[in-house]
Amino acid sequence: MLNYLLVPYYTTVFATEEYGVVTELYGYAAFFNVIYTYGLETAYFRFATAGKENEGNVYNSAVTSIIITSLVLSSLLVLLATPITRLLDYHGMEHFVHWLAAIFAIDAVVAIPFAKLRLENKAKQFAMARLVNISANIGLNLFFITFCGAVYKEEWLPFLKPYVELIYNPSFGVEYVFLSNLIANALLIILLWKPLSKVRIKVDWHLLKPMLTYGYPILFTGLAYATNEMLSRIALKYWIPEELYPGYDNLQIVGVFGAVYKLSIFMTLAVQAFRYAAEPFFFSQAANKNSPELFSKIMHWFIVFGCFALLSVSINLDILQYLLGRPDYRWGVNVVPILLLANLLFGIYYNLSVWYKLTDRTYYGTWITIAGALITIILNYLFIPLYGFYGSAVVTLIAYGVMTMISYFLGRKYYPIPYATVKGMTYILATCIITYLVMLIDFETQVLATAFHIGIMLAFGFVVFQLEKDNLPTKTV
Repeated sequence: MLNYLLVPYYTTVFATEEYGVVTELYGYAAFFNVIYTYGLETAYFRFATAGKENEGNVYNSAVTSIIITSLVLSSLLVLLATPITRLLDYHGMEHFVHWLAAIFAIDAVVAIPFAKLRLENKAKQFAMARLVNISANIGLNLFFITFCGAVYKEEWLPFLKPYVELIYNPSFGVEYVFLSNLIANALLIILLWKPLSKVRIKVDWHLLKPMLTYGYPILFTGLAYATNEMLSRIALKYWIPEELYPGYDNLQIVGVFGAVYKLSIFMTLAVQAFRYAAEPFFFSQAANKNSPELFSKIMHWFIVFGCFALLSVSINLDILQYLLGRPDYRWGVNVVPILLLANLLFGIYYNLSVWYKLTDRTYYGTWITIAGALITIILNYLFIPLYGFYGSAVVTLIAYGVMTMISYFLGRKYYPIPYATVKGMTYILATCIITYLVMLIDFETQVLATAFHIGIMLAFGFVVFQLEKDNLPTKTV
């Protein structure tokens, strides 16, 4: 949520075209983050929980492997920086590639130490490292873009200008977004020094080989997921016909879509928090004879809270749109409910993925996600020229919907879990209908609209409570 505070800031200080650069390059970053860890994070959970005596070797082998491959991959990116920038039409901006190469490497190296904290239930240390990292990123953005910029222009504290000139480049704009990210990520090396100091640079090949075998399908799954999530933001630059959005060039459209996509952050936060906790939890509960019933309850409550988030954000877009600083970002907010529903389905899919992870059939996850990626590629190619980013949002929804259905039916065969399927689908359908009907209503004043929306949220919560009060959790597992 703290990281999201940068969105209203960026959409105030940057024009749509500038924010389009941020959106596009971080779209590519999603693919590289998957490549740099190549499934070893999930493999670490699987093998570290197989026997306490192996945890140290699993940890050392995973971190050592990632350090070696990160150095190789980042070196290649640095060497190929000029051809890459020419391909992306960012001539003379090799420093973007250099900084991103360093960011990818640091992210990959700290991935397993973060996983170790999750596995050991050290939530406070995990959260503290993340919070300091995010806070530093926010602070550095404000420092470079606003403070140093104002001092350099002698709008603030002109006596500091000689000192600011030592570290500030007035020709930089969005460059400081990436530079701030790099410096903040470098702090993670210090913040995670304790788990990193426990690493012994060695590889137990007899252990690493099955880890790689287990993890490589997850690599392809991650790439396919990145395609589902990020392709639309990248493809808009190349597949939108000029006449579809008069007055906007394609990079500006990428910026607008990237900004409104961020308004689905409230669902993304729920899914991300769930993913951090769920993976180690699922593995730790695998031997529990009651785990199918437990997983069913987790799915049900995820859907309940996801539906509440979908309703709450969608009907309050008339206010939330002002989180986007400049008015020329806000005209695309009607796409947000579609993205919220798509992210809810992705969260459900992630719940369902427990069956192939616990039965060591991760290759099924690969094929399912590849199917989603193919749908994303084909339908985006067809829909973007006709419907622009609205088409991209619908494609994301379709892709996650298909993935969810495939995983559900395969899961019933290989790892049956008594999900409350009909009840869950009823919640989702009812939420979509209520949301649609409420968004059709026009109000004379914002006060009246907000009061009505709050009333709808309270009524929804009350009805859910009445329906679920007998099923409320009474104890922790």
